[in-house]
Amino acid sequence: MKYLLNLSIAALLLTALTGCISINGSHNWDGDNWETNQEKNRKAISELAVGTERSAVLLRLATPSFSEAFVKDGEEYTVLFYRTHHSNSDGETTKDETTPLIFKNDKLIGWGAEVLASLL
Repeated sequence: MKYLLNLSIAALLLTALTGCISINGSHNWDGDNWETNQEKNRKAISELAVGTERSAVLLRLATPSFSEAFVKDGEEYTVLFYRTHHSNSDGETTKDETTPLIFKNDKLIGWGAEVLASLL
Protein backbone atom coordinates (compact mmCIF):
# COMPACT_ATOMS: atom_id res chain seq x y z
CA MET A 1 0.00 0.00 0.00
CA LYS A 2 2.81 2.39 0.91
CA TYR A 3 4.50 1.56 -2.41
CA LEU A 4 1.35 2.54 -4.36
CA LEU A 5 1.05 5.77 -2.40
CA ASN A 6 4.69 6.69 -3.11
CA LEU A 7 4.26 5.81 -6.79
CA SER A 8 1.12 7.97 -7.03
CA ILE A 9 2.85 10.91 -5.37
CA ALA A 10 5.87 10.56 -7.66
CA ALA A 11 3.61 10.46 -10.74
CA LEU A 12 1.72 13.52 -9.53
CA LEU A 13 4.95 15.44 -8.90
CA LEU A 14 6.36 14.52 -12.30
CA THR A 15 3.19 15.70 -13.98
CA ALA A 16 3.21 18.96 -12.03
CA LEU A 17 6.88 19.61 -12.83
CA THR A 18 6.52 19.02 -16.55
CA GLY A 19 6.93 22.25 -18.52
CA CYS A 20 5.92 23.31 -21.98
CA ILE A 21 8.30 24.31 -24.72
CA SER A 22 7.12 26.60 -27.49
CA ILE A 23 9.03 27.04 -30.74
CA ASN A 24 7.73 29.76 -33.00
CA GLY A 25 9.38 28.41 -36.13
CA SER A 26 10.85 31.76 -37.14
CA HIS A 27 14.47 30.57 -36.84
CA ASN A 28 15.42 33.87 -35.23
CA TRP A 29 17.74 32.46 -32.63
CA ASP A 30 18.84 35.93 -31.53
CA GLY A 31 15.34 36.67 -30.25
CA ASP A 32 14.33 39.11 -32.99
CA ASN A 33 11.24 38.68 -35.12
CA TRP A 34 11.41 38.22 -38.90
CA GLU A 35 10.70 41.90 -39.56
CA THR A 36 13.61 43.00 -37.38
CA ASN A 37 15.93 40.43 -38.99
CA GLN A 38 14.93 41.62 -42.47
CA GLU A 39 15.70 45.20 -41.47
CA LYS A 40 19.07 44.17 -40.01
CA ASN A 41 19.90 42.25 -43.20
CA ARG A 42 18.97 45.21 -45.43
CA LYS A 43 21.09 47.56 -43.30
CA ALA A 44 24.09 45.21 -43.25
CA ILE A 45 23.89 44.61 -47.02
CA SER A 46 23.70 48.35 -47.72
CA GLU A 47 26.95 48.78 -45.77
CA LEU A 48 28.87 46.10 -47.67
CA ALA A 49 31.67 46.95 -50.06
CA VAL A 50 32.49 45.16 -53.29
CA GLY A 51 35.60 43.07 -52.69
CA THR A 52 34.63 42.01 -49.15
CA GLU A 53 35.69 38.45 -48.32
CA ARG A 54 32.87 35.91 -48.07
CA SER A 55 34.02 34.92 -44.56
CA ALA A 56 33.62 38.54 -43.38
CA VAL A 57 30.10 38.70 -44.82
CA LEU A 58 29.19 35.44 -43.08
CA LEU A 59 30.45 36.83 -39.78
CA ARG A 60 28.32 39.95 -40.22
CA LEU A 61 25.14 38.38 -41.63
CA ALA A 62 25.39 34.80 -40.29
CA THR A 63 23.68 31.90 -42.03
CA PRO A 64 21.88 32.73 -45.28
CA SER A 65 18.37 31.54 -46.08
CA PHE A 66 19.71 29.77 -49.21
CA SER A 67 23.06 29.30 -50.89
CA GLU A 68 24.18 28.14 -54.30
CA ALA A 69 27.50 27.73 -56.09
CA PHE A 70 28.61 27.24 -59.68
CA VAL A 71 31.65 27.43 -61.92
CA LYS A 72 31.61 29.57 -65.04
CA ASP A 73 34.61 30.11 -67.34
CA GLY A 74 36.86 28.53 -64.73
CA GLU A 75 35.78 30.95 -61.99
CA GLU A 76 33.99 29.81 -58.83
CA TYR A 77 30.83 31.69 -57.89
CA THR A 78 28.95 31.45 -54.60
CA VAL A 79 25.56 33.05 -54.07
CA LEU A 80 24.21 33.65 -50.56
CA PHE A 81 20.53 34.62 -50.30
CA TYR A 82 19.47 36.72 -47.29
CA ARG A 83 15.86 37.49 -46.44
CA THR A 84 15.29 41.22 -46.90
CA HIS A 85 11.60 41.64 -47.69
CA HIS A 86 8.20 40.02 -47.22
CA SER A 87 5.97 38.64 -49.97
CA ASN A 88 3.62 36.02 -48.54
CA SER A 89 2.47 35.28 -45.01
CA ASP A 90 2.95 31.56 -45.39
CA GLY A 91 5.55 31.00 -42.68
CA GLU A 92 8.22 30.10 -45.24
CA THR A 93 11.05 32.12 -46.72
CA THR A 94 11.24 31.90 -50.50
CA LYS A 95 13.94 33.18 -52.83
CA ASP A 96 11.71 36.03 -53.99
CA GLU A 97 11.92 37.36 -50.41
CA THR A 98 15.72 37.42 -50.43
CA THR A 99 18.58 39.46 -51.80
CA PRO A 100 21.38 37.45 -53.43
CA LEU A 101 25.00 38.30 -52.58
CA ILE A 102 27.31 37.14 -55.35
CA PHE A 103 30.92 36.13 -54.71
CA LYS A 104 33.55 35.35 -57.32
CA ASN A 105 36.44 33.33 -55.90
CA ASP A 106 35.24 34.25 -52.37
CA LYS A 107 35.19 38.03 -53.00
CA LEU A 108 31.92 39.97 -53.12
CA ILE A 109 31.31 41.22 -56.66
CA GLY A 110 27.77 42.53 -56.18
CA TRP A 111 24.28 41.90 -54.88
CA GLY A 112 20.75 41.87 -56.20
CA ALA A 113 18.70 39.84 -58.65
CA GLU A 114 19.87 41.85 -61.68
CA VAL A 115 23.53 41.24 -60.90
CA LEU A 116 22.88 37.53 -60.52
CA ALA A 117 20.85 37.39 -63.74
CA SER A 118 23.69 39.05 -65.64
CA LEU A 119 25.98 36.15 -64.72
CA LEU A 120 23.63 33.38 -65.76
